[in-house]
Order: sequence, then structure tokens, then C-alpha cells
Amino acid sequence: MSHSVRSHLRIETGAYDEVIRTFLPEYDEMLSLTARAVAETEPNHVLDLGAGTGALSLAMLEECRYCQVTLIDVDPEMLDQARERLAPYTSRTMFLRQSFRDALPDCDAVGASLALHHVPSMSEKEKLYGTIHKALRPGGVFVNADVTMPAEPDARKADYATWAAHLVASGIPQDRAWEHFEEWAAEDFYFPLEEELSTLEEAGLASECLWRVTPSTVIKGVKSTTDLA
Repeated sequence: MSHSVRSHLRIETGAYDEVIRTFLPEYDEMLSLTARAVAETEPNHVLDLGAGTGALSLAMLEECRYCQVTLIDVDPEMLDQARERLAPYTSRTMFLRQSFRDALPDCDAVGASLALHHVPSMSEKEKLYGTIHKALRPGGVFVNADVTMPAEPDARKADYATWAAHLVASGIPQDRAWEHFEEWAAEDFYFPLEEELSTLEEAGLASECLWRVTPSTVIKGVKSTTDLA
């Protein structure tokens, strides 16, 4: 699995943190809530899947005062940005250039932000959630911040219209907003919230939705304290 943010979003890697806020509403709130949900479990070792420039990792490092965070990403440019951003946390960070769909290190918590929508099917998502379940220690938590879209066509169309309105309000022309969606569709796959939650359950993770501001959603999956698998 390979992925380049530069080619996918058609922006320079260094501009990602600024531009992503024009693409998604309440981005900072989403990151903060995700980091807090991870920190509540007081983890020692946290994985950040598709870590990108390290924005979520930074939020988790600030919320989890003593945890170690391993950043996993296939894009070397993004990992370079993350290393620079997290320089003050050198003793508490590790960087792995690999796919998040490969075997994962043992951990107490897993976080992800705007990364797992690159998995193209729910059957493949189920395999990934199984890999996460295996990596988590009993009682471990998985928190995923990502885009979800309804299955019902009218509801899906309405959510895209709401999303486009945010891009327009951020200064992107309306036609260009819809062009973005078409361009992103080559690598981005948005599934219904209900399917995401049920697939987590099938993978052995008790699931719930923590937050949703169209089109973004934060969901949580918890591994049972008695589950040693």
C-alpha cells in the first residue's frame, strides 16, 4: 500500500495542516476529542495509524503526559514533517514507515485521524480492525476520527451538500468544492457510520460513536479486559 498526500490532495506537504482546516469543519475539536478519548485509558504505548504530519500524535502526547507514541505512515514526506513537529518529544516518539495494514506492535491504545478512509472496502476494514484488536492489550481502546457517509442516496447527497458549504465558506469556489470530492474519490472511501460500528463489533471491539459534525465522525472501539486474543 502506497500513498502520497502531495499527489492525492494536490498540496505541498508543509501546507497540509493549514489546508485541512479548509476541507473539514471543527478539525481541531475532532483532534482534541480523539486525543482525550485515548488519554482516558491512561495508556503506556499508543499507535497513531497513518500519522501524517503528527497532529494527532501531538495532541495525544499532550493529553497523555507519560505515554510513548509510535507514528506509522507510508509517506516519508509526512513522517519528516512529523519528526520536525514532535522534536520536543524525541524521547517519547518512534516512527515506523510501513502500512497500517501490516502487523502492528503491541499497544494499549490506537488512534487514527483521516487515514483509514483509504481502505477501499468494509471487508478489508474488518481485517484491519482485526489487526488492531490483536495489537491491543485487554482493555485497550481504538479511537478513529474520519469521514462517514450515509448509505441512503438522499441522505448522502445532503451530507455532501453540507460538506461543500463548508469548503465554500472557507473560500473555495462551489464548482471547485465538488471537483475536490471527485478527485478524492480515487483514493477515499467513505462508509456509513452504522457499518463502521458493526464491523468494529465483529472484530471484537465494543463500539460507540463519540462525536459527529458532518462529514466527520469520531468512533471508539474497546477490547474486553478478559479478551486475551
